[in-house]
Amino acid sequence: MRVVVSGASGLIGRHLVPSLRADGHDVLVLVRREPRGPGELRWDPASGSIDPAALTGADAVVNLSGVGVGDHRWTPEYKREILSSRVQTTSTLVTAMIAQERRPSVLVNASAVGAYGEAGDAVLTEDSPWGDDFLAGVVREWEAATRPATDAGIRVAMARTGLLASPAGGAFGRLLTLFHLGVGGRLGSGNQWWSLISMPDEVRALTFLLENPVSGPVNLTAPVPAHNAVVTKALGQALHRPTVLAVPGIALRTVLGEFASSVLMSQRVVPQKLLDAGFVFRHPDATTIVDWLAGA
Repeated sequence: MRVVVSGASGLIGRHLVPSLRADGHDVLVLVRREPRGPGELRWDPASGSIDPAALTGADAVVNLSGVGVGDHRWTPEYKREILSSRVQTTSTLVTAMIAQERRPSVLVNASAVGAYGEAGDAVLTEDSPWGDDFLAGVVREWEAATRPATDAGIRVAMARTGLLASPAGGAFGRLLTLFHLGVGGRLGSGNQWWSLISMPDEVRALTFLLENPVSGPVNLTAPVPAHNAVVTKALGQALHRPTVLAVPGIALRTVLGEFASSVLMSQRVVPQKLLDAGFVFRHPDATTIVDWLAGA
């Protein structure tokens, strides 16, 4: 399969691209700088431009582009960048896909469980209602940008990723650093549900969506969510570090600003569509995820 990937230099892309190539797929990556080799093609999603050859002969597109929601404080300017970096890239790719004489048959577009907002103890599936906070609004517009592809007959899977567990970066990478320093502990009350997914399962799930007829929003989370306090205790045990210190919610808000609401939010998400389609998780719960993290 010839697969075009955007966001290949990001945390997920750095793992997905070599995995796809190892599986025998022909992978081209989109870059915003001058290409450095035959496997790279130039694009500029801010202006809506893309190398005309980028999607020629492509069977599938994976869009992972978007600035990190936790990389900076949510100033008004950065919130606009969080939204535009997702909607512009998606719109640019969808427009280019539709313009092809032979269109790619599938688009796997990144998305997030932020779609559901704060949900307490409610179990969330792909059929659950939208939230009403900033991130839910971002996801709504992000996913809406894929609609022209669906209307054109392209299969679209919107990968609503949960809290990604990886030692290589992201929220969990920072959390692991705290634990290695011996200052890890529950965040806020610790009673909020965390919906995790390990990096290996993230990569496998994205590949599964490329190769199997699943469409619409798809939750990419382990089947068994866990409370924050359970996750942090398991991390402490796996890394042989204390977890007696807790970070109060007010302290998180002081340090992280509005983004702290995402850390303290309770989302009990289950990957119903993946399970129904026969996907099998290697790390189905917090214990197996943490054990993998500790050994990674």
